[in-house]
Amino acid sequence: MNRREFVKTAAIASAVTSLPSSILTAAEAAAPQGASLEAKVVRLNLRHTWTTHMSSSAYRDTLHLKLTRDGITGIGEGAPIVRYDEDAVRGKAAVESIRDLLLSSSPLHYEKVMAEVRRRFHGNYAAQAAIDIALMDWVGKKHGVPLYEHYGLDRADAPITTFSIGIDNPETTRLKVEEAAPFPVLKIKVGLDTDEATLAAVRAVTKKPLRVDANEGWKNKEEAVRKINWLESQGVEFIEQPLPAEMIEETRWVRSRVHIPIIADEACVNLAAIPKLAEAYDGINVKLDKCGGMQQAYAMIKTAKSLGMKTMLGCMISSSVSVTAAAHLSPLVDYADLDGNLLIGNDPWVGVKVVNGKLVLPEGPGLGLTPAQV
Repeated sequence: MNRREFVKTAAIASAVTSLPSSILTAAEAAAPQGASLEAKVVRLNLRHTWTTHMSSSAYRDTLHLKLTRDGITGIGEGAPIVRYDEDAVRGKAAVESIRDLLLSSSPLHYEKVMAEVRRRFHGNYAAQAAIDIALMDWVGKKHGVPLYEHYGLDRADAPITTFSIGIDNPETTRLKVEEAAPFPVLKIKVGLDTDEATLAAVRAVTKKPLRVDANEGWKNKEEAVRKINWLESQGVEFIEQPLPAEMIEETRWVRSRVHIPIIADEACVNLAAIPKLAEAYDGINVKLDKCGGMQQAYAMIKTAKSLGMKTMLGCMISSSVSVTAAAHLSPLVDYADLDGNLLIGNDPWVGVKVVNGKLVLPEGPGLGLTPAQV
């Protein structure tokens, strides 16, 4: 954490902890008996150091919530995205700042609650996602139905998911691909000068279909066209975010010169962005942590489909809470990249499973999570 981030985090935490005790007491008193809210930062340890064009690390810190009311506990998680200047500590502070709202509001009014959360937060989308997921888990449990049924979806329609291979040296890349043998489609991270060596290492081990994510790694349209046309010859089905998010006109130019779909990821942050993106991209990658939860993700998927765009559900490195929440919406989409929980070694929950690459949604109410056996 640099000095600017430290000062910002300290200021938020100070503002929350310096609230008069009478205000917090009043909020607790206004809540129904037994209502409680727990927010904590959980460190998730990666099985392999995770490297993309933008960063490299051996762990991820995510924000976990438990919202209890009427004897029901909703579980939520948000995985902050450094690309958007978010972190778990500031997310926790933001949640604590609206404790009064969350304790005094009925989760059954989840749309109204989240509208007020968005009005107060002005960002902190991962924290928004954690709240939204906890609310939806509570609602599903209250009604006794899995969330895919709440949304009118059939769990049998859940797609296969890719398994992601982060950027590494050729030898380690080959080992990662071999470990991913049960997955019929792989997602390969690119965006560096080593792209050709990375794909060569993958193709030395497997002939499986590939999907590729450049994470804004290529900086000019000519390079993007050259790389994408080469990737097409390597059996790549589509490319995510080849150019920086702001380069929409350049992406439109690239799109007219390549033959595989281009999917917006970092460029697709919210519902309002989609109509403009439809002019330059073939589809969008929706992430709950990026847009603020299941409700916003559902609206984005429906909007993109209405514009004739392909839809994809992605995830950050997170536990089974966030990944399972996204998986409940997966029967709606064309593609899924929901493997963030499979990349960690200390997942505290069990939820969605993967069998021969296909997402298998839990049948329990809400998210259908159960605690992991330690």
